[in-house]
Amino acid sequence: MICHLKEHEFVYGKLESVAPGIRRLTARNPSAFTFHGTGTYVIGQGQVAVIDPGPLDADHIQALVEGLSAETVTHILVTHCHLDHSPAARELKSYTGALTYGFGPHGEMTKGVAEPVEEGADLDFVPDVRCAHGDVINGLGW
Repeated sequence: MICHLKEHEFVYGKLESVAPGIRRLTARNPSAFTFHGTGTYVIGQGQVAVIDPGPLDADHIQALVEGLSAETVTHILVTHCHLDHSPAARELKSYTGALTYGFGPHGEMTKGVAEPVEEGADLDFVPDVRCAHGDVINGLGW
C-alpha cells in the first residue's frame, strides 16, 4: 500500500519555501482533485520562473504578484491546460511581460463525437513558446 502525505503546513496567500530555490503558493481552491489547493511554484531567486500560475482567482494572482514584487519573472511555465493550472498565466504575463511556455493549447474540444474533452480544460491557453518532451529551459541560477 502507498502511504500519502495528507497534511502539510501552508498559509493561503503566502509564498513559502519548500526546498532550496523552490517556493510554493497554494491557491484557495481546495477539492478532492486539488487537495488543499493548486500549487503554484516559483523557481530561483531574483530572476525566477513561475510554474503553473494557477486558476483565474484575483486573490491568488495578487498574492503571487506581491510576493514576487522585488524579483523579475523571466519565465511562466504551464505543465498542462487545466482550469486550476493555466488561466492565471495571462494575468501574470500582463503584470510581468514574461513569456509563457507550454506544450501547446489544449486538444480539440472533442476527440470524436462521443468523447468530449474533460470539463476542466482551459481551451484558451496558447503558449508564447511551445515546448516538446525533453526540452530543457534554463534561467539564471536554475
